[in-house]
Amino acid sequence: METHTGHPRRWQVLGVMVFSLLAVVLDNTILNVAIKTIADPVHGLGATQSELEWAMNSYTLVFAALLFTFGVLGDRYGRKKMLFVGMVLFGLASVASAYSQDPMQLIVARALMGFGGAAIMPATLAIISNVFPVHERGKAIGIWAGGVGIAVAIGPITGGILLEHFWWGSVFLVNVPIVLISLVLIGMLVPDSKDPNKTKLDPVGVLLSIVGLISLVYGIVKISDLGTFADASVIVPSLVGIAILAAFVWYERRIDHPAFDVRNFRNAGFSTAIASVGLVFFAALGVMFFMAFYWQIVRGYSPLQSGALVLPFAAAQLIFAPQSARMVQKYGSKLVGTVAMIVIAGALAAYTLVTATTPIWILLTLAFIQGVAMANIMPPATTVIMNSLPREKAGVGSSMSNVVRQVAGTLGIAILGAALSASYRNGMEGKVTALPEQLRHVVTESISGAAGVAGRLGPRGASLMETANDAFVSGIHWAALGSALVALAGALIVALWMPGKTGAHAAKPGAPGRTGATAPGAEAAEPEKESAVV
Repeated sequence: METHTGHPRRWQVLGVMVFSLLAVVLDNTILNVAIKTIADPVHGLGATQSELEWAMNSYTLVFAALLFTFGVLGDRYGRKKMLFVGMVLFGLASVASAYSQDPMQLIVARALMGFGGAAIMPATLAIISNVFPVHERGKAIGIWAGGVGIAVAIGPITGGILLEHFWWGSVFLVNVPIVLISLVLIGMLVPDSKDPNKTKLDPVGVLLSIVGLISLVYGIVKISDLGTFADASVIVPSLVGIAILAAFVWYERRIDHPAFDVRNFRNAGFSTAIASVGLVFFAALGVMFFMAFYWQIVRGYSPLQSGALVLPFAAAQLIFAPQSARMVQKYGSKLVGTVAMIVIAGALAAYTLVTATTPIWILLTLAFIQGVAMANIMPPATTVIMNSLPREKAGVGSSMSNVVRQVAGTLGIAILGAALSASYRNGMEGKVTALPEQLRHVVTESISGAAGVAGRLGPRGASLMETANDAFVSGIHWAALGSALVALAGALIVALWMPGKTGAHAAKPGAPGRTGATAPGAEAAEPEKESAVV
């Protein structure tokens, strides 16, 4: 591959990467509309609320913990190899998930899917960064992000169609043909690449990252499981995880062959972009996750209808993400990012006015506006992150971006979910005293439980659901307010520290230390390092 022109098949490679990523994104968006069906004791597995959460969290736990490791392994042994491994594991785990006989089997199978997904995600972005020259990378990453928008759009709709005509396991089997086609295309079109510098392995750093992330993410997901922060099973693993990750940073600064050079955080563009990715996903994912319950339980829509209601958000991503590089080129990362974060904050704040009878067009408009704003912050931020590191470390850069994204999204769902749950329980207390004690506990624990009890009460259930809906919507208001404040904090950070148009993403001389990263603002003049593309 020539240094400046990129790989001759780079646009075909980009298409394969987007298609390969489809399975990972598709699966998570499909699962959101399948939750209610999987919980059904007749048509599903009869999973409890806690088991459903762990079916999602087991994937998140493994995925987040291994992202960094697979990025390091991809840089060392070949990103194409890691992508192959990930696709095969993901396909096999999808089959295991589809044919799970009980909730525990589903939880284990989903964890294996997380293993495969952790190998796929960083490899796709690292390969894209490697085959494209710097001046085309922003456009390519924008198209990659638009591909994610496609998956977000077709996932819920596909899930709804499958659930209306087939059994719940079909939402996992849909991954299998995508995996098989991807494996063929990867083998035919994708060049392998890796770090040509055979530096020593850093097993201690990699192990610290795995253990630290597992402990931290476990503590975070326990917040969702328990609905509270004030529990030893939340506090202890979270603090242990933070301590281990602090030890990881300390260790990486003191060895001459770090898995990740933490001095990259001295680069203002890199650090600000990482922070903006985390804050956006913290703010947005919590509200987006709980809106799935709003559509299906509060509003009573079917999985297919709920999936269709995601289309405006996904369409905005698909249309505007590929154009984000042009916006940044014209106005600069600072202005585009700040405006996008403020718009996201405004859209999330608007959810504090949502009721159980809000006109649908208003909610769809909000989703579209939020999608447009996210399409103008995520691709540019990702491009800044990837351009701040040399190409031979593309896997590590991609992993760092995705780790922050995953951990922040999980934290957002957990913390905002805890706030929503607390508000819901407060709203239900004293209003269901006529029910037996056992049913009172089920009804006040979650709106899913209230819907199940209401269905068994016949005509009397309507009054119960009205009360539960009001309590749940009140909880959404608190979650939305928290989300909006986090997004505003992100806007302030971007406005203060994201490099502007003239010095776009430039690092201070020598700041990255051992990485040798070039300043993205000088990308046209600075030769890129070769990355052993085969």
